[in-house]
This record gives sequence, structure tokens and C-alpha cells, in this order.
Amino acid sequence: MRLSHKLVALAAGTALVLTGCGRDEGTPGDNGGSPAGEAVNTAAAKGTLEVWAMGAEGEKLPELVKEFTAAHPDIKVNVTPVPWDSAHDKFVNSITAGTTPDVAMVGTTWMGEFVGMDALDPTPSSIKLDGFFPGAVDTTMVDGTSYAVPWYVETRMAYYRTDVADKAGVTEVPTDQAGFKDMAAKMKQQEGSKWGISLQPGRTGSWQTVLPFAWSRGAEIASDDAYTFDTPEMVAAVDYYGSYFKDGIADPNPPEGQTEADFVSGAVPMFISGPWMMSLVEDLAAEDGDDAFADKYDVAPIPTANGAESASFLGGSNLAVFKDTESRDAAWTLVEWLSQPETQITWYGLTSDLPSLQAAWDDDTLAKDEKLAKFGVALKTAKVPPTFPSFEQVIESFDNEIEKVAKQGLSGAEAMKAVQAQADSIGTGQ
Repeated sequence: MRLSHKLVALAAGTALVLTGCGRDEGTPGDNGGSPAGEAVNTAAAKGTLEVWAMGAEGEKLPELVKEFTAAHPDIKVNVTPVPWDSAHDKFVNSITAGTTPDVAMVGTTWMGEFVGMDALDPTPSSIKLDGFFPGAVDTTMVDGTSYAVPWYVETRMAYYRTDVADKAGVTEVPTDQAGFKDMAAKMKQQEGSKWGISLQPGRTGSWQTVLPFAWSRGAEIASDDAYTFDTPEMVAAVDYYGSYFKDGIADPNPPEGQTEADFVSGAVPMFISGPWMMSLVEDLAAEDGDDAFADKYDVAPIPTANGAESASFLGGSNLAVFKDTESRDAAWTLVEWLSQPETQITWYGLTSDLPSLQAAWDDDTLAKDEKLAKFGVALKTAKVPPTFPSFEQVIESFDNEIEKVAKQGLSGAEAMKAVQAQADSIGTGQ
């Protein structure tokens, strides 16, 4: 099974974007896990759980939990599907009114805000986090404490047409950013190509494409207690991103919703996106009678610079327990069960949500899909932005400045100075 359109929706719009903390060190994922909450007694757990989940997860979860309730007859689970466009407000209103669910799927950019409202229960010490992707564990951390368990994940890679690359004389995708840009320039020169690569020219969510290039050259947008947009490393990263538009390699005004069609036609033979695009481009090609399109493209890691490690963006969703639950043991028993490798493989079959547990990727269901397996490798070093409560407000300014970089030729220094000023004005919210 390949990923579907639903993840496209998850990736669009900061209100719906599932991201999290991008700390460099000291995460449970790095050191073996250090949840701080009181241990739970899963053996004697009982009660009735109200669970909220968004999108397809809310629709499919009742089917999955039938297995859980069969194994735990003293626990009853009621799942409420919540529309994405109203989810954040529904959570905030329920926290204010004291009517939160027991367990919920929580977007990772909401973690800092909800913890700041004293709504979430710290992850129990009896739940170990060392088997999850480190970046996914980062998304559960606020001020050094874990308040959730990673549920599912996704990350971004460079898609490229192998047949066009062959014509361009590129036999291997360069791993360095300078070489990668040269490749995109050569791809543009091939017959049928209008642009070398599709890059988001600002607007909502463009940071998800810009930051992987920045992280992969050693830049960071935050320390533990402050935003750091105006560092020389970030300025250089934004200048690099902007050079694709300045040099005519990427379209600063691409038509909406055309990425898949342009990739299939070869008009734009490279783009950066997540694993859900595999099904979309292959299905689109099949509609045009090309059932072998999967053999005409591949994916590659985000290129690096300055000796840094390739680090893409990690998205996904967490499972959290709310403090007001009257069935804490039962709530965390359900979360722990949903986090088991075999459960995550079953969940992948139902929803195509990629497992957050690294062990689940050893299953043939994922391991035998060569392109999907490459995403599994990229997830090991993927990163997330800070869980500062103000992040979504600050990153809107970043997206706006990136649009000026792409469309008006604004320099990286000017853009990052403006973002830093806005970030300093807003603060971290901690």
C-alpha cells in the first residue's frame, strides 16, 4: 500500500501542519528515553475512553481498536472523528471548558501550546521512547519533558526523473547542494523541460521545504530558549534557496496543483515532497496509459553543505493523554498498544500512515518497497522545528519573507533580519 492524498492535506497549511521540536541534543530519542510521568498499571486498567482523531484517522480508528477492546474487555473506547479545519479550536475550547477527551491525536505544532495550557499528561516512565525515530520523539518534548507518544511519521525527499537525468548525463544524484543545483539546471536544459525543479516560492508551509536545505548545511532556527533566524548559516541557506528562482531554475509563480502532472510529463522533472506523492504520480501516469512510470523516477536525500548531515523535515502526529482523564491507566494502555510495531503495521494497512517505530520498518510490507525504504532511512536523521507555543505565528512571517525572496529577489540577509525582528517581537511564548 502506498500513501494517499490525505497526507497532502496534512502537509498544507500551518494550522494543520504536523511538526515539532527541533532540538539538537538531549532528546529521549537520542539517549534512550526519559519520560517523566508516573508509571501506569496496564494489567488492571479499566474504564471508558473518549478518543478524538482527525481526518482519515478518525474514520479508521474504530476498526483498529476492536482488536484492542477484545484484548481489554474492561476498557471501552469511543472514537470521535474531528474535522481538521475545526480541530485546533475544538481542542482549545475543550481545554478551556474542562471537557477534553481522554486520548487524542495531537498535531505536533500544538504540543507547546497545549502543554502551556496545562492540558497534557506527561508520558509515563513505563513507556519507553528509545525505539521511535529520534525526530519523532522530539515532537513530544516541551521544556525537556515528553507529553505524548509519536503515532505516525512522514518526511521529504527529492523526487527526480531518472530518464531525464540520463539524458542530462547525470548518473548519480549529487549529495552536495552545489552539485544538486547543477543537476537541476541540467534537467531544465533537456527537451520537454520548462523548469529544472519545483520548489515552493513562499506561501503557507514553504518552511517545510526551505528548512531541510538549511538543516542540511548546519543552520538552525532556534536554540533552547530563542529563535535564531538571522545567523550567517540561515542567511546562506535562504540565499541558496532563492538562487534557484534567481537563476531561472525554479518557477517563482507555478500554477496551483500542477506538480504531479508536470513531473509525469517531464515539464518539471524534480521536486521535493513526501512519500504520498509516489502513488499520486504513478496513478496519474497510469491514467495516461503508462503503467511503468515507477521505473522512470526515484527519490534521493536532501543534499548537504558545509559537512552537515542530510536532515529533512519530519511530519506526522502524536498520541496524547489529557490530564483531566478519569481513566489514566486505561488511556495510556491504549496509547501503548497503538504504539506497538505489529499494531503500527496493521494501521499502515488501514490508513497508509507510516510507522513511528523504527522496528516496524523491518516488516516486508515496507522494507520490500525500495523507494519507501529510502524514506525510512531519511526519517532516521529528519528534524523538526521548535515546540515553542508561538511557532505557528512566527513561521507565518518566515513564509511571507521566503515569498519575497523567490518572487522579488529579496536577499537572505534582508529576509532573515525581518523574520528575526518579528520573532523577537512575538517571543517564544514559553
